[in-house]
Amino acid sequence: MNYQETIEYLYSRLPVFQNIGARAYKPGLTTTLELCKILDNPQDKYKTIHVGGTNGKGSTSHMLAAILQEAGYKVGLYTSPHLKSFTERIRINGKEINQDYIVDFIAGNLSNIDRLSPSFFEVTVAMAFAYFAHEQVDVAVIEVGMGGRLDSTNVILPELSVITNVSFDHTQFLGDTLEKIAVEKAGIIKQNTPVVVSEYQEETAEVFKAVAEGKQAPVFFASERIRVENVGMQNGLSVVNAGPADHSEVSYPNLEIDLVGSYQIKNVAGVLQAVELLKVSGLQIESSAVYSALRRVTTLTGLKGRWQKLGDSPAIYCDTAHNVAGLTQTLKQFAGLTAKKHRYVIGFVGDKDISAMLAMMHSEAIFYFTEPTNSRALKAEKLQELASGFGLTGNYYFNVNDALNAAIADSDPEDCIYVGGSTFVVADLDNL
Repeated sequence: MNYQETIEYLYSRLPVFQNIGARAYKPGLTTTLELCKILDNPQDKYKTIHVGGTNGKGSTSHMLAAILQEAGYKVGLYTSPHLKSFTERIRINGKEINQDYIVDFIAGNLSNIDRLSPSFFEVTVAMAFAYFAHEQVDVAVIEVGMGGRLDSTNVILPELSVITNVSFDHTQFLGDTLEKIAVEKAGIIKQNTPVVVSEYQEETAEVFKAVAEGKQAPVFFASERIRVENVGMQNGLSVVNAGPADHSEVSYPNLEIDLVGSYQIKNVAGVLQAVELLKVSGLQIESSAVYSALRRVTTLTGLKGRWQKLGDSPAIYCDTAHNVAGLTQTLKQFAGLTAKKHRYVIGFVGDKDISAMLAMMHSEAIFYFTEPTNSRALKAEKLQELASGFGLTGNYYFNVNDALNAAIADSDPEDCIYVGGSTFVVADLDNL
């Protein structure tokens, strides 16, 4: 098989959650462990950092990878899902996995795939681990797919675990309370291994404390230990001052960050706390590496879709936030932009309760309802119907690019446009 045939095989032969949802969900570590055993346990051949949480785990993973890369390490980065190309999931120092390696890996493991019937995600995780070992990385940052306890990535024994926060998402799999979801997220905490929780939340803090205590794992709530203050914007970058919360000194004055979503402030606290613990573990990370990395995360790692500006006059922003907690932050930031008219190009997948998300949107805005090119998509016409119940009105379009073009055509230069609602809507943008 060539590369395209291999990718088609992966999508057709193996159940893919981002396409079919619950039918592809295969919790548990047995198959991943077996695949890794066949591959001589590649995940044990380098240092790893495990990053979970509901929102912010992708941005946190990219920031940590960028910092380690700038510190001089060869850094693997595994994230999911991808936006444009499968190769985005597996990177080394920002460079996407070689297509030939993907072809050879699948060809060499066809009999194992037939015998074990793994999910798409299980095969992808095993491939990432094997690729990082093959390329002899120094350290790999591994993002959890869903939950944590039963996620395929949870076969690693990391130097550090990071949990960004807990909010409601994938409740049919992870539980219908924050405490239940926290138990699943806390599943990545390992024996005697420190864990950073980026955001202290009263509803979940005791869960993390209890699990960490049971595993003799030191737990650090970054938002209680690291103070990050927003200074403003400068040359298109967010600027913050950061330092210990218990005294007035600033460890990182005028720290510039190219991820300018307002929600990144919470992620930065977790990242800086993680850096301090990684230094204690023996990794050499100078402050200059932190400064250099955070001002160009997108360049170093290829991160896209996080409060990304796509155009001016009208201003166009997209964001992959896709649950209530994530959208609360991005919609607040968008509503705060000075504009003659605010326009929303939105679409969702159909297996989520979107009522709470629609309830957050302003009825005086102008809407362009669309749908992602994904079998889980909520149809644009149905979205228009549901939105009308919340006083949200607008036309519907079967393609996000058509919807965005219509929004641009309707706009004055002083207007602003938001594109989002689903990761897959953002992924469909031609000019991402």
